[in-house]
Amino acid sequence: MVDGFPTVPDQRLGGDWRLCARTEETLFRTPTAAVVGRTLVYEDAALADALAAAGTADALARAAETADGGDRLVDTGDGDYWRFFFATALSFRPALAPGIGPASMLPTVRSEALSAFTDDLTARGFEGVDRGRSQRVRTEGGDRARLTKLTARLPLGGEAPTESLDVEGWLAVWTTGGEFRIAGGAYPVQGLGDLLAAAPADDRPPTGRAAARDELLGLVRAVA
Repeated sequence: MVDGFPTVPDQRLGGDWRLCARTEETLFRTPTAAVVGRTLVYEDAALADALAAAGTADALARAAETADGGDRLVDTGDGDYWRFFFATALSFRPALAPGIGPASMLPTVRSEALSAFTDDLTARGFEGVDRGRSQRVRTEGGDRARLTKLTARLPLGGEAPTESLDVEGWLAVWTTGGEFRIAGGAYPVQGLGDLLAAAPADDRPPTGRAAARDELLGLVRAVA
């Protein structure tokens, strides 16, 4: 971890993921402390470039209207990313009192993180945000994380070549070395092919759900 931010191995990111935001802000509050997140947000550069080449990026941006105000788990600044990955390191202000270990705060952090991620998607214009199944996974560092699936739908309106975009997301929360980590992201699972149809064939990235899921979960598990 550098300057309080989480780390993601460069070999995992490769040349496909572009760092788009690096933020530090209060994500939520407990009765005794503010919970501060230092977050890195990456976008799928190839997909973003292909959407721009297809002429559909602007229609997507207009559909994802961002509400003003409020703390955000994933603050993307002025951008709207259609396949993204983020990693967050948490700290408490003031620090947790002696004798209060991170394990005792984990249920609260997990619940607040899921609520914040759901609110993020809703504020950006997504509808029908739904939490799905949860499961335990191991990070590459050997920590146990709770992973939760989310689904949502983004109506696109008449300017786009498809009526809506279905999205699948995942959020993981865990502790490592006495600290908290949150990581996750989202990717389109339906409608993406229509949006890319006007892009040159050589510029169209893969759109399969399984590959997108496996890559995202691999990135999540690599966060330290």
